[in-house]
Amino acid sequence: MTIVRYEPWTLLSRFQRQFERALGETPEDAPSPSVSWIPHVDIREEAERFVVVADLPGVEAKDINVTAEKGVLTVRGERRSQKQSSGDGYERVERASGTFLRRFTLPESADAEAIKASHVNGVLEISIPKRPQEQPRRIAVQAA
Repeated sequence: MTIVRYEPWTLLSRFQRQFERALGETPEDAPSPSVSWIPHVDIREEAERFVVVADLPGVEAKDINVTAEKGVLTVRGERRSQKQSSGDGYERVERASGTFLRRFTLPESADAEAIKASHVNGVLEISIPKRPQEQPRRIAVQAA
């Protein structure tokens, strides 16, 4: 017996793609942002910062947009497909292309003004520094 992971949104995503294709819409001219694939992301907390590492093979730095607004970190972009015609009469394409979008809620201790991002060899690393924690203030109690 084969165990298959149940993903309830797969059917809805497939229906949306078929619907867009039937209307002749592509992600570029669709009225609402359409997501074609979702990159894998690792998140870790270090002593002085949070680190988000996303695998974006085949995506150029100019096609990546990272924003932080109202406590939400958004990573969006596009992996462009290369048009190739197969002269052999068959073709198999497994690499997804198109737009992607990931959103993350930032913790209260994150310093959204100092976020930095770098893109090297298809890996996007976002460094989110932590704000210094407020130390509790000791209040002296005076006898009356």
